Amino acid sequence: MTERLPAHVEVTGLIRAVEAAGGFATVLARGERDGGTVLLVTIHRSEPAALYERMPRPDGSRPFLAAKRENTENPQEFSDYLERRRRQDPDLWLVELDIPDAERFIASWAS
Repeated sequence: MTERLPAHVEVTGLIRAVEAAGGFATVLARGERDGGTVLLVTIHRSEPAALYERMPRPDGSRPFLAAKRENTENPQEFSDYLERRRRQDPDLWLVELDIPDAERFIASWAS
């Protein structure tokens, strides 16, 4: 099993990688400095937002996978979900990424 980076280091690296790829990233909520869970919210132009979080696999890997997508007919539901998650886990980091083809970027960055 690989050792986990502190959350604040992972978030800083992510923001720099997004900016280097021509996108924009910002921290919406700061969690526990070292051990907080990192969730990614992706937005780009008129595409629906998506929430990515690490999901453990039997082989020990923890890739980011899409856990929730915004319903364009009820965008408030997505915002409410993020607020509930934040209330349930105050150690949670919420990072917003505005970058084209976010799913591909996240898969390549996290590998």
